[in-house]
Amino acid sequence: MTGAMRAVFLDFATVSCNGDLDPASLQRVLPGLELRDHTAQDDVARQLAGHQVALVNKLHLTREIIESAPSLRLIALAATGTNNVDLDSARDRNVAVCNVRDYCTASVVQHVLGTLLLLTQRLREYDALLRSGAWQRGEQFCLLDHPIRELSGRRLGIVGHGTLGKAVAQAARLALGMEVLIANRPGGAIIAGRVHLDDLLPQVDVLSLHCAPTPATQQMIGAAQLARMKPDAILINTARGALVDPSALADALRARRLGGAAIDVLSQEPPVDGNPLLEPGIPNLIVTPHIAWAAREARQRCIDAMAANVADFTRGGRRGRVA
Repeated sequence: MTGAMRAVFLDFATVSCNGDLDPASLQRVLPGLELRDHTAQDDVARQLAGHQVALVNKLHLTREIIESAPSLRLIALAATGTNNVDLDSARDRNVAVCNVRDYCTASVVQHVLGTLLLLTQRLREYDALLRSGAWQRGEQFCLLDHPIRELSGRRLGIVGHGTLGKAVAQAARLALGMEVLIANRPGGAIIAGRVHLDDLLPQVDVLSLHCAPTPATQQMIGAAQLARMKPDAILINTARGALVDPSALADALRARRLGGAAIDVLSQEPPVDGNPLLEPGIPNLIVTPHIAWAAREARQRCIDAMAANVADFTRGGRRGRVA
């Protein structure tokens, strides 16, 4: 393509927080780029009018919206997931769609290991004891109220052995001395050397989820699966909220049938209608607002990768193309 393209980033603030990222790479390939911090979903079609390039993170580009934007030529996603774009409609209208991959691996690995260590080392509980004055009133040099266990030699189960799952597995092996088991993903091909999920669950001390949401993985961790896990096992989900039944997980934690959980994703984000995991009094639970990916360096790589996708598109290439 030749000539400057009108472009708008519809939800830039979902990637850049208070201007902490440098958009220069995007602005070089898209002179005059409009950076909108937020766009209401019902205002997307109006804001796209006359633009050839839409940059978007989480807003939905439906068939109706795509068909109402005859100038649109490229949708550049600030994410790996594409479920918020009607890919069939984009293909029908000859609109290219590009995503970004492998930009937040280090950030996700940090989050998984960080939450695992927080739960295992009982850091919150010991901090609370100190702040309550328990150490100051103690009769010995340390407090041993909450049992701590070593992770070395324990088993980590991975569901979803792509870039993120592999990186978490490697970090757990090298940094913590853990043994790693890989599950055959529900609905996926059976791969030699991997373990059926139902067989893996009773064996692992930690289960970390890194797979995409599909009909086969929808609530793949529910009451039956949680009942198969060790009572001191830890569940970590940095993938998608739809993979876990939140009511079943909340019940298991309250009943002490599970050792702990770290949940970074919910089925509705933000959870304006509530969620069972946000109810008070659930023990050994960490819920974070979808931040595993969000180290500043990772977010900068994300927009730089978007810029590379756009530049390649203008040269007739297919970098990052999913449609």
